[in-house]
Amino acid sequence: MSDYIEIDFLGVETSKSGDAITVRYEVNGVTSIHVVDGGFIETGDQIITHLSSHYGTTKIDHVVLTHSDQDHANGLRAVLEKCEVGRLWMNRPWVYAAELLPKFPTYTSAAALERKLRTEYSGPLALEEIALERGIPISDAFTGTHIGQFTVLTPSRERYLQLVTESEKTPQTVAQEGFLKAAMDSIARAAAAVASLVRAAWGVEVFPASGTSSENEMSVVQYASINGKRVLLTGDTGRDGLKEAADYLEGRGVPLPGIWCFQVPHHGGRHNVNSEVLDRWLGPVLDELPETTTWNAVCSSAKADTHHPKMSVKRAFMHRGAHWTETEGKSVCVSFGISRAGWSGIPQATYPTEQEPE
Repeated sequence: MSDYIEIDFLGVETSKSGDAITVRYEVNGVTSIHVVDGGFIETGDQIITHLSSHYGTTKIDHVVLTHSDQDHANGLRAVLEKCEVGRLWMNRPWVYAAELLPKFPTYTSAAALERKLRTEYSGPLALEEIALERGIPISDAFTGTHIGQFTVLTPSRERYLQLVTESEKTPQTVAQEGFLKAAMDSIARAAAAVASLVRAAWGVEVFPASGTSSENEMSVVQYASINGKRVLLTGDTGRDGLKEAADYLEGRGVPLPGIWCFQVPHHGGRHNVNSEVLDRWLGPVLDELPETTTWNAVCSSAKADTHHPKMSVKRAFMHRGAHWTETEGKSVCVSFGISRAGWSGIPQATYPTEQEPE
C-alpha cells in the first residue's frame, strides 16, 4: 500500500466547543497513530472508542497537548490512563520557573513561582501526574521539534516564555500591565459591538483589530507532508502564531500556499485570523467559489455553541477556495490513500451572505 493519512476531527459536543483529533498515517510501511488534544473530560472515552473501532488499536505513538485550555486538555486524562502511549508532548510553564523568575518581582524564589504556575495550569499538571505514574515520557514541543512525521512550527521556546509572562493566568508583571489594559479594551469593544449580522458581498472581509489571548497563542502548531498532502494542525493559535509558523516553513524552503487540510483555529474565532494571514497561508481571494475544491478547512465547533464558528471566518476560508466542514455533532474524517467503509462525503457548506460587524 502507498503512504496514506487519515485525520479524524471528533465531534466534541457540549455547550462549548472543544478539540479532539486522531491521526493515523503510514510512511514507508510504518504506521503511526497521533492524538492531538482531547476535548473535555467526557471526550476521553470517545477518543478511545474511536481508536479501537476505526484504527483497530489503542496503542498511540504520540499524544500532543497544544495548550492548557480545558477543552483541549481534560479528555487526554483517560487517554493516558487507559491507552498504551509512547510519548506525551506538551509545554509546561512551571519547568521554566527559575528562568522566568526575574519577570515576576513579587516572587522571591523559583520554587514559589513553580507552585503558582502548577496551580494555574491544572490541565497539563494533571496530565503530567498521570504520565509520571504510568512511566510515559514527556517532551517539550517547540519550533523545529519532530513528532513522528509532524514538525512543530510554533511556538519557539523564547516566544512561549514571553507568552507565559503575558498570560492572564500568571502573576502580574511590569510588562503585563499594558497587555492587560489592551485586553480590557478589547473586551469593551466586543461588548459594544452590534450582535446582529450584516449582509456582505462575496470577497468582503471584516476582522477585529485585536488578536487572540496569550494562552491561545501558546498553541503548538504542527505540519506534515504525507504522500504529497500537506496538513496544518493549529490548536487555538492566533495571527502571531500563524505568522511565526509561516516564517519557519518558508525559511526552510517550503512554499505557501499549498495546504491540503487546514484546521481552522479556535473553533472559527475571528480574533485568530485576518485577511493578511489567510492570504499568506491560503492565497488571495478568488473571483468566486470553485465548483471543485482542492483543499479542506475543518472547524471543530459544537452544535450547541452558537458563538462559533464566526461567519466572517467561514466566509474568508471559502473566499480562498476551501471545502468548509464543521463538526457540529459529528466526527469528520479527511483522508488520502485510504478509505473507510460506511463513511460518506460531506457536501460543501453553504456560503454565508452575512458576517459580523467590526
